Amino acid sequence: MLKKFFSCRVCRGITLPLLAAVIWLPNAHRFFDQPASNYIAGAKAPPKAMAIAGRHIRLWTDPELRKLELEKMRSRNAEWDFMARCFFVWSLANMGLRDPSLTATVLPVMDSIIDETIKLEQQHGIHFFLMPYSRISEFKLQPERSIFIDGEIALMLGLRRLLEEKEEYKKLHRDRIDIMLERMQKSPVLCAESYPDESWLFCNSIALASIKVGDYLDGTDHSEFFARWLESAKANLIDKETGLLVSSFDFEGKRISDGPEGSTIWLVAHCLKLLYPEFAAEQYNLATKHLRTSMGYFGYAYEWPGGTGHDDVDSGPIIPLLNLSAGSTGLAFVGAATFGDREYLAALYRSLELGAFPVYDSLGVRYCASNTVGDAVLLYSMALGPAWEKIMKGRPADE
Repeated sequence: MLKKFFSCRVCRGITLPLLAAVIWLPNAHRFFDQPASNYIAGAKAPPKAMAIAGRHIRLWTDPELRKLELEKMRSRNAEWDFMARCFFVWSLANMGLRDPSLTATVLPVMDSIIDETIKLEQQHGIHFFLMPYSRISEFKLQPERSIFIDGEIALMLGLRRLLEEKEEYKKLHRDRIDIMLERMQKSPVLCAESYPDESWLFCNSIALASIKVGDYLDGTDHSEFFARWLESAKANLIDKETGLLVSSFDFEGKRISDGPEGSTIWLVAHCLKLLYPEFAAEQYNLATKHLRTSMGYFGYAYEWPGGTGHDDVDSGPIIPLLNLSAGSTGLAFVGAATFGDREYLAALYRSLELGAFPVYDSLGVRYCASNTVGDAVLLYSMALGPAWEKIMKGRPADE
């Protein structure tokens, strides 16, 4: 009798969750679906973007809030402090380009962030925004510089100038571009160091984009360098198994440290679209083939092709069984938005609403499972478009 009772209990214990899953999963997306207009921009920035931007503007205009937030990020990773600044400034530039009525609001915020970031770099040196291992050995090129720092500051300066020219930033932008070009061309694979003897494609692709922005603004022409860079990347930096660009390598390009990874390739494809649209689209399509995945209606991304591999500071924690990478999934929003992949974008947003726990308050919105840099990346995915479109069209003949 007891055996029969136990068998029935076990049967019910297995059957009821299965029944619940059968009923719940096909309908779960209905609870987390939202109109695309909430997160895809039209003539103006979407409501979600305005809510995230509102909170970030408060953080950057309230000294106490900013101090608390930056201390929290820097205690974990100084790069997060730096990248939160950059992605937010890039977002504001695109929002202003899309909706000129926002320009007067966003320009002072952009200038404040740019000025403080450059001031901190000047006062404390490049290591202030780098992880501690940047001090363990020497950069191959001296004096020491990081293309991570140079590229992202240059893109902040360039997109600010694209929104509205500022003479003070023109020289700062041009000087930074000249330094990057000089150092990139000293590498056999035309990629400068982010860390000592460590070149990251993430950083070098941002540098390329910032140089292209400079060409548009100042009438310079680095098309020959861009052509050589692409030829070199195809010859030296493509993973033979997947066809994807690798992530990191030594200064000489002889030793690959990290193969293709999601926390790099989605952003790389976004940046390269500005220079090599067809190649960038190919890389995005390969990334979706090897990294895009889902659980029912909920989309996310692997860090490594096929979902195998370890977690690291770039991937963030990788959730077991699902192999969900926070870093790759976050930047997949940027990739999907860049290439108009609305199906994947919708699946990613369902996952965001399910698992990131949005909290709305008087400041705007934040995601409890994210942080300031994660929210800034998300904002950029909603804002991007106008800057790249303007540059790819080229200057009107009468300018």
